[in-house]
Amino acid sequence: MLPPEKPALDPHPLSPYVAWAGNCNRDPILEVFKKKLPQNEGHVLEFASGSGMHINYFAPHFQHLSFQPSDMNEEAFENIRRLTQQTQAKNVHPPIKLDLTQPQTWSVLAGKKFDTIFCINVFQVAPIAIADGMMECTANLLKDSGSLFIYGPFKVHGKYTTPSNEEFHRTLLSYKVPEWGLKDIADITKYAQKHRLNLKEKIDMPSNNFTLVYSFR
Repeated sequence: MLPPEKPALDPHPLSPYVAWAGNCNRDPILEVFKKKLPQNEGHVLEFASGSGMHINYFAPHFQHLSFQPSDMNEEAFENIRRLTQQTQAKNVHPPIKLDLTQPQTWSVLAGKKFDTIFCINVFQVAPIAIADGMMECTANLLKDSGSLFIYGPFKVHGKYTTPSNEEFHRTLLSYKVPEWGLKDIADITKYAQKHRLNLKEKIDMPSNNFTLVYSFR
């Protein structure tokens, strides 16, 4: 059940705010995945799984796929495992440490390839430079026919798509944390193209968010 009021902004993966936001966006993202994820057997990786709320919510809907949670913060791993136990999902692997700014951590997945990689609500509280590591890591781990999905609020060609997104950006800036704020899709795409990935779709989502779909083709 959602809290009666929107909690104060707090990007910690186990915070009430993150739980509130995850409960709001999980079903719209699920509907996109039902249309876009592989129909046959395959492998899915989540960057920045945080509490594990999304991957454990999605996995039971795709019994033919295996899901790999990952995060740079091992503090959240216990919660990811707990949610996997609660859902009794047999297709969610134990979480692994993966830091998109530290290529040496990517070796934990050496030799593995994924049909789908996804990342939810990261860029508004992460530096745009993380896109370089994300795209390089994706280029190493994504199958030639695979797709990377990035969900969140973004600017488009330097402009806010709605007044509420501009207000959200100002709220983020008010915390005076370096690099907090909405990022531009063009900047993320610039890093993607550096690693041979192209923006194939920009899907409008509820609450003025987007799902960006990148692939090699």
